[in-house]
Amino acid sequence: MGVQRARRWAVLATGLFRIAHLVYATSVVVKDPYDIRALALLVAVGVITVVLYASALRHGRFAPRLVWADVLVTGCALPWIAVAAISEGPAVEPHGWLMVQGLSAATAAVVGLSWREAVLSVALLLTTSVTVHQAVPGSEWTGVLDHIGAVLVVVFWTGAGWWYLWREGSMMDAAQERVVATEAALARQAERTTHFAALHDTVLATLTTIAGGQVDANAPSVRDRCAREAAYLRRLVQLGDTPPHHERVHNAERGPLVKGAANTGAVLEEAVRSAESLGLTILAQYHAVPDLPREVAESLAAAVTEAFNNVRRHAGTDLAYLTVVGGSAGVEVTVADQGIGFDSSRAGHRDAGTGLRRSIHGRLATVGGSATVDSRPGEGTVVELRWPK
Repeated sequence: MGVQRARRWAVLATGLFRIAHLVYATSVVVKDPYDIRALALLVAVGVITVVLYASALRHGRFAPRLVWADVLVTGCALPWIAVAAISEGPAVEPHGWLMVQGLSAATAAVVGLSWREAVLSVALLLTTSVTVHQAVPGSEWTGVLDHIGAVLVVVFWTGAGWWYLWREGSMMDAAQERVVATEAALARQAERTTHFAALHDTVLATLTTIAGGQVDANAPSVRDRCAREAAYLRRLVQLGDTPPHHERVHNAERGPLVKGAANTGAVLEEAVRSAESLGLTILAQYHAVPDLPREVAESLAAAVTEAFNNVRRHAGTDLAYLTVVGGSAGVEVTVADQGIGFDSSRAGHRDAGTGLRRSIHGRLATVGGSATVDSRPGEGTVVELRWPK
């Protein structure tokens, strides 16, 4: 995402700025390798730098609490410790190696904090520079003013650069959102066209035939057909309540549109309609069905089809229940019946039965999902499909 990339670039830029200051500090400290106090201060700055930027690089953004730790320790506390321990020299002079660490601390504050917090942190850094100057004997105000000017210049250019990166990233995100919204609108229009055609060929044809008096509306076959088509209409309503396509597969914090995604609800509905055409009555429920990679959706549909086939062939009932529930982690599909059941501890084991082994367990395992079959004689059967595992 655009803003995420902007944050990463800002982290890299401020990190390089800090590295330059650390290189300068190291070049000064090594001139007197026996000054243990200066070496300890340099190590402290290095440790804080590693913690701050390791976290920022890992998460793609600065952690505010670590930025504040950098400002308060590197920019404020360590200079006063240096005054107490060393009292004078290159560590505490106005633009010495330790004081310039405050410049890179200020850049991290501008990028990683809110503007109010950034202003407060810069004010603390400048106050530290002035008060440390007053505590160091022999310091000249010219050097202090130069250091203050350097801090303000760095803050200005960092703020301008960060604002530009953030604006460009926001514009990229907005453009991508518009593209996704357009794709979603086209996809939903295609879904409506498909549903309208199906309604024309099924529900509308049935109602037209009944209204014309061409069939007996009370005939069992007509009543069965009306029941199936009423169930189909209910499922269309449930699928219509599912969040829009772009809300299900795109989120600014999670990542871009999933390539090759399929409308899972529509794919499973095809399996339902196919089973109903063979005489099986299916009561289906859909809730927050997510779009999944096409191979996953098709594998789920194939496993559901096999579960329906097992109900039709072996369960001794013509009624099955399908439940599809989506969540942040994936989807769970359940096919259940109240038929004669079987002993799933033996016949339903994943090593037994070609249909269970290949069409259900095998298909789900191939795409990184899992399947369980639970059944007892006389208590029906429940097939649970999960993706991912």
